[in-house]
Order: sequence, then C-alpha cells, then structure tokens
Amino acid sequence: MPRDFEEWLKQADYDLDTADFMFKGKRYIYAVFMCHLSIEKALKGLYQERLNKIPPKTHNLIYLAKKVNIEVPEDIGRFIVKLNQASILTRYPEDLTLLKSEYTQSIVKEILSKTKEVLTWIKTLLQK
Repeated sequence: MPRDFEEWLKQADYDLDTADFMFKGKRYIYAVFMCHLSIEKALKGLYQERLNKIPPKTHNLIYLAKKVNIEVPEDIGRFIVKLNQASILTRYPEDLTLLKSEYTQSIVKEILSKTKEVLTWIKTLLQK
C-alpha cells in the first residue's frame, strides 16, 4: 500500500532523530547520510501530496525539488545541492579515513542544524 504524505513526514522525523543519535555517537558520516534521507523522505511526502502520485525511486534531492515545482530559497537550494552531493560519498565511501577527516564534528553539526531548518520549511509547504 502506498504511503501518504504524513507517513513520509513521520519517517523523515525519525531519520532526523537517528541523525542526531549518530552525531552524539560521533558517527558523523552516518549522521550526514541520515540527514539526506530525512530530506529525501520529506520531499517525497511533498511530491505525493502535491502531485497525488507515488514518488519516484530516486535519492536525488534536486530532482525531487524540481518535480514538485517549489520555489526554493537560495540558501536552502545551496544546502540541498551540498547534501545531494554528500549522498553518494556517505553511502559508498571510497576512502573512509579521508571521508571521516572531511566530515568533522563542526561541519556535521552545521549540516544537522541546516537539515532541521529545511525539514521545517518543507513542512510549512505541506500546510499550504
């Protein structure tokens, strides 16, 4: 049975909680991965609500945002691009040591904070 947008959002919140948990456990790469997954599910919820269709099986945040035809504020758009690029790196790291050195506590803290902001913004779009 297809999910409804509320189920997508429930899972997006759950994934964001998991990102927080991974951050607190210093598993920064997985925190970033879960941030991506949270925004992906929120966008899929928006897709389903706005287009009344089951969202495509894609991890591409840019594609999903374009498909729902939303006007994305510049700072959120830049972040979505950044998070979209992190998806492949954190999903299939080629060099774990190098990736761990790139995703430091301070960088991931910022990613987590911005993810929370973007998730809140997506939820406001669903209330319109």
